[in-house]
Amino acid sequence: MAGVAVSTTINGDAVEYLCQPDETLLEVLRDRLGLTGAKEGCGTGDCGACSVIVDGRLVCSCLVLGAEAEGRKVETIEGMAHGDQLHPLQQKFLEHAALQCGICTPGFLIAAKDLLAKNPSPTEEEIRFGLAGNLCRCTGYDKIVRAVQDAAVVMKGA
Repeated sequence: MAGVAVSTTINGDAVEYLCQPDETLLEVLRDRLGLTGAKEGCGTGDCGACSVIVDGRLVCSCLVLGAEAEGRKVETIEGMAHGDQLHPLQQKFLEHAALQCGICTPGFLIAAKDLLAKNPSPTEEEIRFGLAGNLCRCTGYDKIVRAVQDAAVVMKGA
């Protein structure tokens, strides 16, 4: 089967790759580009572990074809930190112990980043709603919500 040539931007870098027509963006990110932060939890878009931002829109990368990234801007968990400087969300997840096994953490962080970009001062209800597409089987949600609340305060002051 012939590959599809794709030119895109991932975490601010121009990237070109070949993928199969039926290959998901998640498979491309992990298997072709070595960006293993997004996880496959369900493969059906139900868990949010594979969340990325494409052209400013939160998506499950297991439901997007790799070829659909042509000409798009893709943001993954690998692009959140700046060198050794953690993003405020990452720092607050650590401070609030809002993670355990780590499978869901990248998806939660990307979803929270997307939420705070659109709503810098969310209520607890808005945070819970904004993260509703992400599932966690270990930590529970209270620590995650508190971490996002705390990060929102820090990010507004920055």
